[in-house]
Amino acid sequence: MPLPPAPKKRAARLSPDQSEAATPAAKTRATASTVKTSADKTSAASAATTAAAQGLAELRAQSATVPAAATAPAAAPKTATTATVTAAVTAAAAARPAAPSANHQRSAPKTEKKEAVSASNNKQNSNKTIPKPSKRGAKRCLFVLDTNVLLHDPTCLFRFQEHDIFLPMVVLEELDSHKRGGTEVARNGRQVSRTLDALVEAHKNTDLAAGLKLDATGTKGVTGQLFFQTVPLHYTLPLSLPQGKADNQILGVVQALREQESQGREVLLVSKDINMRVKARALGVPAEDYHNDKVLDDNDLLYTGALALPLDFWRKAKDVQSWQEGNSSFYSLRGPMTDQLLINQFVYFEAPSEPSLYARVVELRGDTAVLEVLRDYGSAKHNVWGVNARNREQNFALNLLMDPEVDFVTMTGQAGTGKTLLTLAAGLAQVLDSRRYSEIIMTRATVSVGEDIGFLPGTEEEKMGPWMGALDDNLEFLAKGSGGNGHEWGRSATTDLIRSRIKIKSLNFMRGRTFLNKFVIIDEAQNLTPKQMKTLITRAGPGTKIVCMGNLAQIDTPYLTEGSSGLTYVVDRFKGWQHGGHIQLARGERSRLADFASEVL
Repeated sequence: MPLPPAPKKRAARLSPDQSEAATPAAKTRATASTVKTSADKTSAASAATTAAAQGLAELRAQSATVPAAATAPAAAPKTATTATVTAAVTAAAAARPAAPSANHQRSAPKTEKKEAVSASNNKQNSNKTIPKPSKRGAKRCLFVLDTNVLLHDPTCLFRFQEHDIFLPMVVLEELDSHKRGGTEVARNGRQVSRTLDALVEAHKNTDLAAGLKLDATGTKGVTGQLFFQTVPLHYTLPLSLPQGKADNQILGVVQALREQESQGREVLLVSKDINMRVKARALGVPAEDYHNDKVLDDNDLLYTGALALPLDFWRKAKDVQSWQEGNSSFYSLRGPMTDQLLINQFVYFEAPSEPSLYARVVELRGDTAVLEVLRDYGSAKHNVWGVNARNREQNFALNLLMDPEVDFVTMTGQAGTGKTLLTLAAGLAQVLDSRRYSEIIMTRATVSVGEDIGFLPGTEEEKMGPWMGALDDNLEFLAKGSGGNGHEWGRSATTDLIRSRIKIKSLNFMRGRTFLNKFVIIDEAQNLTPKQMKTLITRAGPGTKIVCMGNLAQIDTPYLTEGSSGLTYVVDRFKGWQHGGHIQLARGERSRLADFASEVL
């Protein structure tokens, strides 16, 4: 390709006379330059030709080893200069080490095809719902349920997500024997039978041996199947185990299923019976407890209702404002801990040489929290039916109990922390003094510590009398006072009047009732199941306040633990509700003997 002509800008700037005068000298210089350039070009062309020859020789030498499918450099056009040929040879030489092999070139179209198929599959699956991964990973399991699991939680069939469930025939036989009567166990047995009947009805034309889909009745989030034992299973148990016992038959079914499992599923036994799980592990059969009924895995994570503010809280707080409304003081602020606060949660600030703060969160707006300063029920002028708070947590409890905007209060704590006394004092003050409520209704779970003494004579209240010893002890203290004279408090109400405003009810007759303008106390709530707690709390009508209290360390109901107790259930579910509050009483105030026994025994 010919070179473009040189620019003539300098010649254009010279005048005609100057151009003619400069022509001879310019021509002489141009001739010398042309001769020199021709010599340089000849030398460069000679060197380039030599390099090109060497490069072509190398290409020919390597062409015998490079496969025919390899890409060869394009031939230079005839009009190209020697420099162009040299550049092409140099580029080809530089590209030779990176030249792909024939195998790579043949596999490249397949790779592109695979990527295209993968992109197509991703596009098709983009609209599909990705299932939530199970805690056990991607491996699917087959759970064999013991009868006590079904009787403990009638909805347990829908709590295993994508895993399958197997029910032995002996489990169905035990369900049939437990469905009679009016107890909680009998009601749960009947509910399980109705659930199984609904699943079978939804699969009329399906063989039971093929499995029933657990989401056929409309339950979402369950993708597993339910299998019934339709044929006898052959198994061998140690001769020391009685062959006719139901627990041993279930163990044998699990052992047989593990031996004949062909889909790679892990077969596990789920039972609430500790001895059953121990025997299963002794036989080499994996067994687990039923954990879906537990609200919390770790009891230390239970909501306490109070939070201590750090020492640098006021230094880090922003936009602090304070104002007065009636007899209450309020603070509005932003800080690093506002995202951890809940409605009706207590906060306190205690530091040496600084004023203390005891407040309750009454409003949360984004990262701004509104705190209400608490009334000090520890002072004599703010006593409740003659009772004063002896510690910080008792003051928190009385603020919840005396607040008409709080409809549901839960209190936990060890024995002797004052749960029953504070609740009764607040109830009497609001029933007899302020007349906010018409009467006090008190109930509790009738679960004995030792052996049952049998049927009790009399009316409902007389039958409940032996269970209400705590009520009598606290009423005696509230009616007479520590000095033994009720007139010291200026109370005109007698013991008969106090008892006339307190009704004792049994849990067995709560179904269908509605409490209007009542102060309801549920004592020993740790012995109630979540279902029983729901039955009691839903009895509340307009103007009713419900107080649940108990000690989670003293559970007497079988198969009920601290994590699955109804009291733990409501504490976790009601936290942060605008009209509910919780406080955990930490320090005992009954006596030094009771406090020491609670710590060391």
